[in-house]
Amino acid sequence: MREGASQDGNPRSVGVAGNRQQQFEALVRAHSGELYRYAYWLCGQDALAQDLVQETFLRAWRSLDALRDDIAAKAWLATILRREHARLYERKPMPTTDITDLELSDDSPGPEHRGEDAVLRAAIARLEPKYREPLVLQVLGGFSCAEVAAQLGISESAVMTQVFRARQKLRALLDGKEPEAELHGLP
Repeated sequence: MREGASQDGNPRSVGVAGNRQQQFEALVRAHSGELYRYAYWLCGQDALAQDLVQETFLRAWRSLDALRDDIAAKAWLATILRREHARLYERKPMPTTDITDLELSDDSPGPEHRGEDAVLRAAIARLEPKYREPLVLQVLGGFSCAEVAAQLGISESAVMTQVFRARQKLRALLDGKEPEAELHGLP
């Protein structure tokens, strides 16, 4: 057999195979370092990253004819590598736990029981209903004194007095001076 001929005797097929080999070697030299860094970033393991790069180049060799533009080679190889990494998790089922088998208990207070709002809510809840109702209707409900008086069936002056005393008691509760409210003769 001649030196430049292939097994089928066609000298052209040797040139195409040689050109394909050179193209592939150029791809490996140009992109193996970048592919390894990307693989390591994906998986975080040296040996696995090397395996991913090897598998990427194997798949690239098999479909090298599909690469039409050498400029797009880097993106093409990165896509192959990313898909190879994803295949690892397709083949290997991740361990799961059925949530119905879990005993979940959360004894920590929820957001409605934390912070300044929770302290304020707790202090308002500690007020006597006589003071709490007019205060909540006026401040949180946005009702006027006349509307609060109509809803509670008391006079407007009584509403103003109860709201005033409710604010004083609330201030004393929030300042931690609950007995002080009693000293000032607030019922």
